[in-house]
Amino acid sequence: MKSLLISALAGLVVAFSGVAQAERLTDQPLVDSQWLKDHLGNQSLVVLDIRDKVKDQDPYAEGHVPSAISARYSDSGWRTTVNGIPGMLPPKEEIEKLVQSLGIDNDSHVVVIPAGTNASEFGGATRVYWTFKVLGFDNVSILDGGYGAWSKAGGELTREASAPKGAGDFKANFRPELLAEVKEVQDAIASDTNLIDARSVAQFIGKEKTNTVQSLGTVPTAVNVNFDKFYHADKPGFASKEEVAALVKAAGVSDEKGIITFCNTGHLASIAWFGLSEVEGLKNVRLYDGSMSEWTADPTRQVVVN
Repeated sequence: MKSLLISALAGLVVAFSGVAQAERLTDQPLVDSQWLKDHLGNQSLVVLDIRDKVKDQDPYAEGHVPSAISARYSDSGWRTTVNGIPGMLPPKEEIEKLVQSLGIDNDSHVVVIPAGTNASEFGGATRVYWTFKVLGFDNVSILDGGYGAWSKAGGELTREASAPKGAGDFKANFRPELLAEVKEVQDAIASDTNLIDARSVAQFIGKEKTNTVQSLGTVPTAVNVNFDKFYHADKPGFASKEEVAALVKAAGVSDEKGIITFCNTGHLASIAWFGLSEVEGLKNVRLYDGSMSEWTADPTRQVVVN
């Protein structure tokens, strides 16, 4: 009788362990097409197709991964204007409501699918990934190479739209240590914290700028690690851990005092943040959300031309 009871208890432990493992499908920041194929249909999986419309064409309507929910990067509410600065992280209550509306629970596992056509476009996925992380949600991955990789691998496609199962119970647990604001950037200039400008070389050296940035140049002490070096559009896929480490070494960056990535509006900076923090695994990497749009909005803040 005693042995039967022990066996029954052991079975319960295994059963509950299985549930826990099902909720935590993987701890990898990038998953490949085979992994996604193997896990489609899992009750805890929520697949988000963030591809934007191209002119009047909706790529989601033309074909997408089965069960994927459309959550377009540009117009679903992932970013907003705050105090006149575009592309910022929305207030906690707003972004929490968006995540809930997508049927995401705290024990869900989210896979984000961009188009994967180039580094900048893939940045939509790294930005959404960072958003989940800064909200305290760890069960998130990106489909490496995005829709392009899925198509190349012969993955199944459907035109049937998928709706969220209903409102999720997601609750944010904000992580300020992943977010840099003006004060942290100012402190970084005066210390040994590394500032990484992820924009193009032309913008870094002050030859070009976007219309959201008021002055040519970059933040003092910053080094340039061009965003497009983190992604292989021809593959398609993100750079490997070894490739990211080589980029960091070439730029002379050390993570001893921490790292802050920035760009124009916090989009391209998320690519560098993802590569450094999630792929290479460096500690204490922050993203400056306001980036050069916020920094140059105040003319008293110094900008340098290299």
